[in-house]
Amino acid sequence: MYSLAALTFLSILISLLLTPVCRDFFLRLGFVDAPDHRKKHRVPVPRVGGVPIALTYLGCFALLLISPLKGALLVKAGLPVAWKLMPAAAIIFSAGLIDDLRGLRPWQKLSAQAAAAIIAYSSGVRFNNIVGFDVPVWLTLPATVVWLVGCSNAFNLIDGLDGLAAGIGLFATVTTLLAAMFNQHVELAFATAPLMGALIGFLRYNVNPASIFLGDCGSLLIGFLLGAYGILWSGKSATLLGMIAPMMAIAIPLLDTGLAILRRFLRGKPIFEGDRGHIHHQLLNRGLTPKRVVVILYAFCGAGAALSLLLNVFQASFGGLIIVLFCAGAGAGVYRLGYAEFGIAGRMLRARTFQRLLNAHVSLRSFEQALRSAPDLEVCWSAISEITAEFGFEEVTLTAPGRTYSRGRGDARSWTIAIPLGNDSWIHLRRNSSGSTPPLLAPLADLMRDVLTSRMHELLPPADDPAEVAAASSLVRAAQS
Repeated sequence: MYSLAALTFLSILISLLLTPVCRDFFLRLGFVDAPDHRKKHRVPVPRVGGVPIALTYLGCFALLLISPLKGALLVKAGLPVAWKLMPAAAIIFSAGLIDDLRGLRPWQKLSAQAAAAIIAYSSGVRFNNIVGFDVPVWLTLPATVVWLVGCSNAFNLIDGLDGLAAGIGLFATVTTLLAAMFNQHVELAFATAPLMGALIGFLRYNVNPASIFLGDCGSLLIGFLLGAYGILWSGKSATLLGMIAPMMAIAIPLLDTGLAILRRFLRGKPIFEGDRGHIHHQLLNRGLTPKRVVVILYAFCGAGAALSLLLNVFQASFGGLIIVLFCAGAGAGVYRLGYAEFGIAGRMLRARTFQRLLNAHVSLRSFEQALRSAPDLEVCWSAISEITAEFGFEEVTLTAPGRTYSRGRGDARSWTIAIPLGNDSWIHLRRNSSGSTPPLLAPLADLMRDVLTSRMHELLPPADDPAEVAAASSLVRAAQS
């Protein structure tokens, strides 16, 4: 216990001393995040906070190991876990640092994260079992990679306000450390304590107004390490409830990432395209100050951490109730955020909009086939009359040289669409304005125009006397007016 406290204290001290040194060094080099109209800070701020965190993590181990303290022997118990993660963490950190200093494309960052996850897996940081059952390698490998990459990006996405990602990381680290101590997981406890101390010292300079930002090298590193710690934590449990506990400890970043992916999928946007729809943005849009938003999210992280520890302790007796409380709180929070995408999607499901769109697409395909295979204009008119009735048009008129077809009659409240077909031919559609707009209205009009325009010379018989055709066309126009 004393060795663990010494390791934590030493990491806090190193972080407090090292962070301003790194900040000033990179500030002189000009590696800063410059302010603009989209950002909250008003002065250039270095964005390489992962550097002092990584150096602190390594430095406190090195100093304690060369010291004459007896605690150095116990610290060595934590080194196997640390060494397992060292190569993979180095790749994650390097990719983030290059992105902070030079910039990387999304696929390059994702490739580096996947490579780091595979290296961690090969080092033994893996899901060896799920709910107590051994699973084949082909399943454990993708599960481990998806989890580690997901955790890394979750902290990267949540890093949008001063002190937010680092503070959430601190909550998760403390939770993991307490769970490791409860489960007597000495290796995990000694591997986790330095990260906790590094984040405590770093937050001194990262809270609003921040003088140094976490950067990708910091957020990706923290997310990756916590994801790896979660695997080691869950490895001590043979039940599904026990495996859920690490997820609850980092619930806010994971929830924010899941919502971002779902929102962008619903809107057809690229998954890696940034937006201002994250949880902290939604709270800011409600008029809250950045400091208050961070405090609110800290409170939710604290609640998730507490439930995570309770689940770790009481999973046999109250595990189901704890999960229900957690899910209910998360659902209520998402509902209160008022995402427009989810509200509209819900209304579309209740209104069976998907079924209406599917039926409309099927009808349009059948209609197109009927138009293309029609031998004459009368057959085309039959198909047009049928599809327009299905789409809710009260009146439809097809005029062509020397002939006219009509169905129904609109009223004074109707709105009309005129579709030119060429060769002095038109389709006029009329619909009551009090009804809902039919689905796929524009595709219907485009389909009529494109197919019929190309086929009118086939469907109309050749005119023997141009004067007669012109006279007939004049009569049709006169009748319409």
